[in-house]
Amino acid sequence: MCLWTRPAAVVWASMNPHGIRAFAPGRANLIGEHTDYNDGLCLPFAIEAGITVTADPRTGGAVSAPGMPDDDPYVRGAVAELRAAGVELPGCTLRVESDLPQEAGLSSSAALCVALVLALCGAAGTAPPEALELARLCSRVESEYTGAETGLLDQLASLLGRDGHALRLDMRTFDAEPVQVGLGGHVLAVLASGAPRVLARSGYNRRREECRRAAELLGVESLRDADFAGAATLPDPLDRRVRHVVSENARVDAAVAALGAGDARTLGELLDASHASLRDDYEVSVAAVERAVAACGEAGALGARIMGGGFGGSVLALFPPGRDLPAGAHPVSPSPGARLLC
Repeated sequence: MCLWTRPAAVVWASMNPHGIRAFAPGRANLIGEHTDYNDGLCLPFAIEAGITVTADPRTGGAVSAPGMPDDDPYVRGAVAELRAAGVELPGCTLRVESDLPQEAGLSSSAALCVALVLALCGAAGTAPPEALELARLCSRVESEYTGAETGLLDQLASLLGRDGHALRLDMRTFDAEPVQVGLGGHVLAVLASGAPRVLARSGYNRRREECRRAAELLGVESLRDADFAGAATLPDPLDRRVRHVVSENARVDAAVAALGAGDARTLGELLDASHASLRDDYEVSVAAVERAVAACGEAGALGARIMGGGFGGSVLALFPPGRDLPAGAHPVSPSPGARLLC
C-alpha cells in the first residue's frame, strides 16, 4: 500500500489568514525499534497528545518564536529547509503549545518539526510536501540543525496516524499498511522511566554508525538484508546489533499476526522479547528503564519494553482489562495524524 500523499485533514482552500494552527501528535511504537534506519519494519501509532504551532502574521519577512530559545534549531531548520524548497515564507510569529512530555521517548522533537512545517506552509498559503518528502525534510532538520540522526519512523507515524490503527511501515519500500489495534479491553500504557533522553548526546548516533559498519562488513546494502548466520561472523558488539535488527523485524510481523488474531498474550510476549533484545543485544536500556519495566510487570502487565531511541525515556506496556496501572502510567491509543486546526 502506498503512503497517503498528504497529511490527514490538511485542507489548503479557504485558509484563515489570521493565525494558522497546526497539530502534530507524538507517537508510540508498538514494536520495531532501531529498525527504521536499517530499512526494516516497524509498527508505530500516533497518540492523542502532541504539539500545536500557531503562525500569526506580522509585518516584515522575519519568523520569530517568542518563548523559545534565541536561534532555536528547530525553527531555524524548518525555515531554512522550506525556503530551500522554494516556499516564500511571510513574516509571522510562532506560538508553541504542547501536552507531550519532552525526552520521554514519545517523539516530541519529530512532532515539533512536523507542526512547525505545516504551520509555516499554511502561513505561506502553500501545500506542504507529500508525506514522505515532508518526513525527510523534518528528519533533515533534526539531523543537520540539532545533531541527532533520526530515521523516518517518528515523522511518518505523526503524519500518517489513523484512529484505531497502528501502521506497519516498511522502511525500504515506504509502504504503509494500517493494522487495526483491537485489544478487547486490554490497555496499552506508557510509563516514564525518569531518565531523560537526549538523542544527540546519547549512544543513538553511535548505534547507527555500528549498523553501518556491520552492513559494510557483511557486504549488504543495509541490515534488512542480514541474517543470523551473517551476524555470527561479526566481532562483538556488531554481531549483537545485527541479531537485534534481524529478530526485531520478525517480531513486527508476529505482532501484526497477533493483533489480527486478537491474541493479547502473544503480543505481550513479543514486547518482553523486544525489550530483552534491546537491553542485551542493542544495549540501549539503563537502570531507570529496568525499574520501570519491573514496575509494569509487578502491576500485572502482559509485557513491557523500552520505547524510542533508548538510553532513558518511556516504557510501553500491555495490561489486561480492569488492571490498575502503576503510578505515573498513562494509557495511549492509536489516534489521527497531523492536521490543521481550522
